[in-house]
Amino acid sequence: MVTRYETFKLAARERKRERTIDMTCLNEGGARPLGRDDIPVVFNTHNDQKLMPSFLAHYRRLGVSRFICVDDVSSDGTREYLSSQPDVDVWTSPLRYRDARRGREWRQTLFERYGKDRWYLNVDSDEFLIYDDCERQPLRNLIRALEARGEKRLAAPMLDMYPIGPLGSATLDGTDARMPWEIADHFDGAGYEITYTKRAISITGGPRKRKFAHVLELMKYPLIFWDRDCNLGVSIHQPLPCERNFPAISGVLLHFKFFSDYKEKIEHAVTDGQYFAGAAAYRKMLDDLQRSGEFDFQSPDSVRFSGSKQLRELGFIAPVAFTPD
Repeated sequence: MVTRYETFKLAARERKRERTIDMTCLNEGGARPLGRDDIPVVFNTHNDQKLMPSFLAHYRRLGVSRFICVDDVSSDGTREYLSSQPDVDVWTSPLRYRDARRGREWRQTLFERYGKDRWYLNVDSDEFLIYDDCERQPLRNLIRALEARGEKRLAAPMLDMYPIGPLGSATLDGTDARMPWEIADHFDGAGYEITYTKRAISITGGPRKRKFAHVLELMKYPLIFWDRDCNLGVSIHQPLPCERNFPAISGVLLHFKFFSDYKEKIEHAVTDGQYFAGAAAYRKMLDDLQRSGEFDFQSPDSVRFSGSKQLRELGFIAPVAFTPD
């Protein structure tokens, strides 16, 4: 584990690299301050309008009271839809995702703008947080349980979701009340590797590694207490201070990349070039797609998602000791 002194040096180095990002809030009257009891989520989005109704519904049900969004030049109606929601602040930036250090500078600017010494959810628009008994326990109770354990962030790896059968038949367009896990309803129940580095927990595996040999970091820390010591550092997967990155893994982020429009999404990601290493992972998927003509992620390890109890029983998430209200 990185020592406190090493963490201090890392944080100082990252602060020297920080820039003041010129961002604009599209709300009439500008950004609204958070109340003491607000539970806010900060998220990035780009052309994810089909997910926005279910994304907002999911987090509202968990107790999120404010949504703070950076829209990265969406052209599919995402920005207009979010701007019509009374609990959403929509921000724009002249910097694209890649130039904002893969969105980290946007996020840190917004944490500073909305205030330190509070809990934030910190996710992307295709990530849906699931934790022990989340069907009944709101985020406020989860935060209380983390604080009782002396923890200042939640460890939750991404769990890539996919439908069984050809992806072309998995349609989600955001026009009905279905949640994305009712369509992309399976995940890999085995085949993961977990290691502990000096800076964070590391988890790799899942269908993208199995099918495309993509060794991608799955671990994230989507619920985080942001104070003066915090910094997103060199990677959102290893936030500073590093010594806070080793709690029990008590949640997962259901990650939704693959629906019937996946071919267009992959082609756009390659053309747009905003992802890591010039969208190298998407280039590999596009090459495979051009050879095969279709993707099918089904394997003997495929498991149909049924809720937080299932994930706890399978060992994906640790139980949480909730206290009565």
